Amino acid sequence: MQKSNLNTRKLTVMAMMLAISVAFSFIPTFPLLPGVAYIKYEFSDLPILISTFAFGTPVGVVIAALTVALNFVIGGAESGIYGAIMHVLAMGSYAAVAGIIYHFKKTRIGALIGMIGGIIAMTAIMIPANLFITTYFNGMPRSVVAGLLVPAIIPANLAKGALTAVLTFILYRYISPFLHGRTGRK
Repeated sequence: MQKSNLNTRKLTVMAMMLAISVAFSFIPTFPLLPGVAYIKYEFSDLPILISTFAFGTPVGVVIAALTVALNFVIGGAESGIYGAIMHVLAMGSYAAVAGIIYHFKKTRIGALIGMIGGIIAMTAIMIPANLFITTYFNGMPRSVVAGLLVPAIIPANLAKGALTAVLTFILYRYISPFLHGRTGRK
């Protein structure tokens, strides 16, 4: 395949993954733990992480940011600008760390280690994000948010990241040939 065709195909698949992620953002979300009902599982995270593994860290982070921005603009973000900021921070950090680790070891083990690193990074970023952004937008006293960190916020972010990792780990092997233009035909 010529280089320009390859680049066109790659850009088309990336745009399609962005579109799928935006479409998935309209699937109803669900809270992962009581007490922090605002931390919800979002299916739009799956195409973001899959794109990160298929096309690299910068692509995954850009798709995360564009998914959130497009969802916000077209009115799908139920939690408004607050939710948009939090989602970009969460998924951007997850995709960045997972993608960087996977870049150095492109194996299933590398992907698993990358996702574990991404889960840890996302959870770590969301601690100060909740302490500052949640208190500002939700008007909750910082002491209340701090009291929710260990029993609810940290476990909810770990669960959110783990669910995304498990689903990505299962789906990626089936989706990867399509993403890379390998249909199995000779």
